[in-house]
Amino acid sequence: CSRWEEEKKEDGVKWMQLEHRGPYFVPLYEPLPEDVQFYYDGKPMKLSLATEEIATFYAKMLDHEYTTKEIFQNNFFQDWRKEMTLEEQEIIKDLDKCDFTEIHKYFVDKNEARKALPKEEKQKLKEEADKIQEEYGYCILDGHRVKIGNFKTEPPGLFRGRGEHPKMGMLKKRIMPEDVIINCSSDSKIPEPPEGHKWKEVRFDNTVTWLASWIENIQNTPKYIMLNPSSKLKGEKDWQKYEVARRLKDVVHKIRAQYRADWKSKDIKTRQRAVALYFIDKLALRAGNEKEEGETADTVGCCSLRVEHIQLHPELDGQKHVVEFDFLGKDSIRYYNKVSVEKLVFKNLQLFMKDKDPSQDLFDLLTTAFLNKHLQRLMDGLSAKVFRTYNASITLQEQLKALTNPDDNIAGKLLSYNRANRAVAVLCNHQRSIPKTFAKSMQILQQKIDAKKKQVEEAQEELKKVEDEFEDTKDAKAEANVEKKKKLLKRLEQQLANLNVQATDREENKKIALGTSKLNYLDPRITVAWCKKFGIPIEKIYNKAQREKFAWAIDMTGEDFEF
Repeated sequence: CSRWEEEKKEDGVKWMQLEHRGPYFVPLYEPLPEDVQFYYDGKPMKLSLATEEIATFYAKMLDHEYTTKEIFQNNFFQDWRKEMTLEEQEIIKDLDKCDFTEIHKYFVDKNEARKALPKEEKQKLKEEADKIQEEYGYCILDGHRVKIGNFKTEPPGLFRGRGEHPKMGMLKKRIMPEDVIINCSSDSKIPEPPEGHKWKEVRFDNTVTWLASWIENIQNTPKYIMLNPSSKLKGEKDWQKYEVARRLKDVVHKIRAQYRADWKSKDIKTRQRAVALYFIDKLALRAGNEKEEGETADTVGCCSLRVEHIQLHPELDGQKHVVEFDFLGKDSIRYYNKVSVEKLVFKNLQLFMKDKDPSQDLFDLLTTAFLNKHLQRLMDGLSAKVFRTYNASITLQEQLKALTNPDDNIAGKLLSYNRANRAVAVLCNHQRSIPKTFAKSMQILQQKIDAKKKQVEEAQEELKKVEDEFEDTKDAKAEANVEKKKKLLKRLEQQLANLNVQATDREENKKIALGTSKLNYLDPRITVAWCKKFGIPIEKIYNKAQREKFAWAIDMTGEDFEF
């Protein structure tokens, strides 16, 4: 049997044996050299060690957009002042008077120096890193040596957050052994904490798969050290996730028929549930969980939408019953969409919004828990999240069928694949800001295209020349020459075509993030089957880490797999 199908354990038990070294703690702070100084109000000022360390966090980020944002500056300054000595607090009262440029330059130079190291030195550093990976990066799980995902604690620094996160700039504290809970099997060699320290707790819980855990101080949420995505446990979980989504395929028409009927229900709560489910299904919205007030950024999902997040247009741009969505979703990413909906959905929304203030809930009677309970009754294992996985995977499969031209070359087929992947990313609203290097890399690509065009033109002229020569002489050598030049021209034209495809692909992709859906929402078997069917090497689509994560799919999928 394959390693994906070994003996099953009793329910809830994830392992019988788990042994590991505990987390690797990032090195302690190294003070700045004497000649690198911090200036306050134009005068050099020697900072205490803790204060200096936090100053370096800010200094390192000077050329980053974050440090220009007021909320980042305020959060940083507030947290920094808390860590200062009383004397420092007396002096340092204004961030604008702080000059970090010397510190910034020191780190930039240090970075450049590291990049410029001779090959042997770099190799030495790599060997040291590999040694740490060997020692801390693996655990023994039920007799197998398994790779750990993130075995190092996160270094201290300033919190960035995604989107416009209200806590950006706050101080992420150093994780100490005293913060860490270790999880392993009771009969294993329990990991030793670093000298002079002790663990917060050691527990033996084989119903969870994490190896160590601590509370991160900014969001106050637990962080875990987990197994690497390529491990059997993770692979199995991934496989199951897609199998649940495939089961949805068999009942989705029934579920759709039911929520459509529920739009006319006498019970308003049922109607709200039915409209929310329609959004989750049709627009792949996240369900949206209830949150503590003021705990995190004000982000919403489907169930937590407020009246202010949607506008109704009986007619807009030649379409009827248009709903205009505008809200911040997960990670403070803006969701903006204008969608023509069914008439009954539109009427229900008018009803749900009637006599409500903008800040009131659109689905005021609905909770995510109530919705998921209903879904679980419709199909075992079904939750709102499964719809997103299902719709993403189905979209990829349908788009690949529609877009792939069997006669295209590999570059052309890959463009079709990326276009299919883009359709999914758009559905899931996976955006990114245009990469900083975008213009530069497009310019380089354009130069390559121009150079290649010139080569093609030259090859065309050369070919014409040897053809004329052959016309005159009709000898075998001239004929061979014509063939040679034809081949060369064909090869250059192919290279030019590939470069043009690359440019199209890059341009279409500048504001879309493909990685999220590729890793989390798309059944990898669809991709593996497509690659096998059209003779595309799998590494053209999945990088090494992705190939490891999806080893289970690569092992078991033939070209005729249907999601």
